Amino acid sequence: MKNIAAILIVVTCCLAGNTAPFAAERPQRVMKPAASTPDTSPAILSIIPAQAEPGGKVTIFGANFGEQISAFLGSVEIPAKVTDGRQLEFIVPPLDAGLYALYLKRGDGVVGRAYNFSVLPLRPVLIALSPDKISSCAQGGERDVTAVGRNFGETTFLFFDNASIKSRVVSAEAIAFRVPQVAGGLHQIMVKNSPENASVQLALEIETKPEISQVTRGNEYVNYYELIIEGKNFQQNSALYVDGQRIGGNGGQDSAAREKVIFIDCTRLIYQRFPYSPVAKDFRLQVVNPGNEGSQVINVSAP
Repeated sequence: MKNIAAILIVVTCCLAGNTAPFAAERPQRVMKPAASTPDTSPAILSIIPAQAEPGGKVTIFGANFGEQISAFLGSVEIPAKVTDGRQLEFIVPPLDAGLYALYLKRGDGVVGRAYNFSVLPLRPVLIALSPDKISSCAQGGERDVTAVGRNFGETTFLFFDNASIKSRVVSAEAIAFRVPQVAGGLHQIMVKNSPENASVQLALEIETKPEISQVTRGNEYVNYYELIIEGKNFQQNSALYVDGQRIGGNGGQDSAAREKVIFIDCTRLIYQRFPYSPVAKDFRLQVVNPGNEGSQVINVSAP
């Protein structure tokens, strides 16, 4: 029995010693990774700018554009111009303001990835005011001004010194408005299509400086006659200087307590002149407003 047990131990050890060689000789199965398919769809690397108004130019840099390709904003197809295979350009068509999906579609029907693109509301452009200067004493239709530009529409509002005033959109290039009764000087005009979408400001001048256009003889009386002074921007308390001597106006003294200046309206003054001789003489006239703005000096020949 002892001999049999010894034989079994030897056989077991031999078998255990042969296990490793048998396992090493068995071939290992290696799994190879599947070959990846290159992405050949139109690729966008950059969009410049990322938002634009209708009519604005957009440039896209990328790859795989092919010979024919179109840009899409939402469902709107836009012809695109490709240069050197890596750059394309398109013009934003007339679209409502908002966020659109921008993607490219090649001539073979392959579509690229979509990106967000913002179409901005059209910015109004203010080019000129016609006229850009009115008289402070202008009335009615004389105060009508037209703002000339482009991109005006139903939502366009006109602002006078940053306050919205009544206006009328005549066309996409013109807005009509009437200048309110305000102090003289420079005033700012701008237009807006939305609260954040404003034009540049233009200056409108309201003239207050008096100007004499003509002087004529008026009614004649026993010892005085009238000189009618016509022009613009005369005021209730305008003074008249005759050869440097002030007549009328605030604090002014009538010459010899007789000669007077009568305000008719902002375009006419009457000077009551008391001549000491019927012979005509040359003298100078100037109108000066309370703010010390003076007209040009006019030479007059009269008694």
